[in-house]
Amino acid sequence: MPVKTTATGEPLDAATLRELRAIVGAEHVRHADGDVTPYARDATPLFRARPGAVVHPASTEEVAAVLRLAGARGIPVVPRGAGSNLCSATVPLEGGIVLVLTRLDRILEISAEELLAVSQPGVTSAALADAAAAHGLLYAPDPGSRSVATIGGTVATCAGGLRGLKYGVTRNYVLGLEAVLGTGEVIRTGGRLWKDVAGYDLTRLLTGSEGTLGVITEVTLALLPAPGTAGNGLAYFPTLADAGRAVTRVIAAGIVPATLEFLDARCVDAVEQHARLGLRRDAGALLIFGDDGEPAAVAQRLDRMAELCRDTGAIEVSVAGHAAESEALLAARRCTLPALSRLGSITILEDVGVPRPRIAEMVGHIDDIAGRHEVTIATFGHAGDGNLHPTCVIDKGDDEAAERAHLAFGEIFRTAMRLGGTITGEHGVGAAKLPYLTERLGAAQIDLQRRIKAAFDPAGILNPGKAGS
Repeated sequence: MPVKTTATGEPLDAATLRELRAIVGAEHVRHADGDVTPYARDATPLFRARPGAVVHPASTEEVAAVLRLAGARGIPVVPRGAGSNLCSATVPLEGGIVLVLTRLDRILEISAEELLAVSQPGVTSAALADAAAAHGLLYAPDPGSRSVATIGGTVATCAGGLRGLKYGVTRNYVLGLEAVLGTGEVIRTGGRLWKDVAGYDLTRLLTGSEGTLGVITEVTLALLPAPGTAGNGLAYFPTLADAGRAVTRVIAAGIVPATLEFLDARCVDAVEQHARLGLRRDAGALLIFGDDGEPAAVAQRLDRMAELCRDTGAIEVSVAGHAAESEALLAARRCTLPALSRLGSITILEDVGVPRPRIAEMVGHIDDIAGRHEVTIATFGHAGDGNLHPTCVIDKGDDEAAERAHLAFGEIFRTAMRLGGTITGEHGVGAAKLPYLTERLGAAQIDLQRRIKAAFDPAGILNPGKAGS
């Protein structure tokens, strides 16, 4: 599958550009080739489409004015944060306006009394987490791109992360939203309460909608008291199936770890070549386990998880003795993607989910599929919740390899569904997974989603060519 260039992205007409400049200021409207080309793609490889203009609003009112103008003229609008998503959710498939929300970058409130934060969408996930930590609080969602991913983007894609098993994903922490609909109407959903069942849950509906229903301009998020300490350990296993059995035993023992991650042998080898962390390269799989909470309880649970790993056939188990060592263990997981990326010029990082007991089976299928299509795929992921990240590295310009990878991933998605899983656990649908969405949801749900989309965005200007189109 060569690079998908799907829109001509002709510049907007002079009258529209004048009106956009009047709304947000001339310096915040760009339409020259050199200015818009970076916004033709996001972090998803092989998808590209040139926008007609890039607009940077600084307020909800400016967002609403842009959408009213676009709606009146039938101009597509694609909301965007940092563009770090991995499903081509912010590629402007039909040209039009890319609406970049990074100027809305203020944390408006952190309340220790109410355990919440109010944030504009352009704040990064890491910045919000750091601000919460300064108040002794935890913002639990922990996406891998947290240092650059914006709060608006993580809400729009319902991002997950390493702590998903114990703490859930982004939707579990969104209490309320301010959003601008395709008509330019501004709505507020939810509020500041953990419990609020008044009317349809539009907050949950907008969370994960990938900019197809509205543009998020403010988010109210739940926080938690920060845990007293955190610790990690790792275990090497002869096979991934052995690691999978250990995961089953940990959960069956009543332990819900904060971290339970796996790397297959290819990932371990790539990480060790890249980072020289002292990992064993003779193991079939690496399991990283961790927990947080009160120090004594954390130590007890880590020891118990280590014991369960040994009982399940681990060839080596270790538990970090202090915070620095604990962070070093997590480095193996966090540097997996950059390590794999060194093996080629294009890295295709994918995302499927299967029931937890079928992880090893799914990885076996991935290896078989990769072999049949003559591509190399390494797999890592969140063992605790069944979320796998098969990753293929190819060379730029090798269209034949890209097509083989495309076919392999299509088979991987269908295999995950056959095993009772899903085509995406945390990355989202975007344009990349849209061809498989009907298989996952069925025609009735797809039709319902289109009717919902029409209610929020009757002119169909918001992120066209994605879910609901």
